[in-house]
Amino acid sequence: MKLHRIFAGEYWTDGGAMMGVLPWSIWGKELNTDERRRQKLNLNLLLIASGDRLILTDSGIGNRLSEKQMQIYRPSPFNIPAALAELGYQTGDITDVILTHLHFDHAGGLVSEIDGKDVLTFPNAAHWVQKTEWEMAKEPDGLNRAAYSFDHQLALVEAEADLRIIDGTHQITDEVSVEKLGGHSVGHQIVIIDSAIGYYIYAGDIIPTVFHSSPAVTSAYDVNRKESYHAKRYIRDLLAARKGYLFLDHDLKKWQIAYGWEEE
Repeated sequence: MKLHRIFAGEYWTDGGAMMGVLPWSIWGKELNTDERRRQKLNLNLLLIASGDRLILTDSGIGNRLSEKQMQIYRPSPFNIPAALAELGYQTGDITDVILTHLHFDHAGGLVSEIDGKDVLTFPNAAHWVQKTEWEMAKEPDGLNRAAYSFDHQLALVEAEADLRIIDGTHQITDEVSVEKLGGHSVGHQIVIIDSAIGYYIYAGDIIPTVFHSSPAVTSAYDVNRKESYHAKRYIRDLLAARKGYLFLDHDLKKWQIAYGWEEE
């Protein structure tokens, strides 16, 4: 098995919303913010080469944002094809896309606009998503509508992709599994890698940055703070028991950290 970080780009979001109850006096000077106190975030994806499978966690923002969304989030150009090419791969080589959740900055890259036409970015991949997450994305309520603002793209995924809707814990390969924890979104799942090279967790937006590694620090974007709190403690306990590593999907400076234990 080999693991690679895929830099899918960066974008800006409201710092206060991202940091939740944590006051600006604590994080404001440490993070890259603009005059509107928007925080720059990376889009860090994980590429897993496991046997004959090439697995990507999440898909970034993509290139299908509306003009209004472009002004709000100021995303950099969609970078997944170029990042894969640097490793000798193409988007058609991806066999599986595991979606931690379906917020636009994680699932927007599933569909790309090429020559004015919407096409699947990963046409040969199985797309893995939790049932409750898919249902919310298809028919979001008032609390969640802004986060799932790309229903036209999901329609293409539903019609043309190899869509694998699962409910709870599921084994993707002998070395890769997913577990539904909720918290940040109703059907948020984490990706667990248990292999000869080590034990790793890609936690998506349950722990997006180092600042969110404390269980008590939750984002205002989390739909259930209590679930997020317990999910972080659970992830921390898993990694501490195995001396495993956590991948951070939005941190600007750190990609992989020991979580729940200290390296010697």
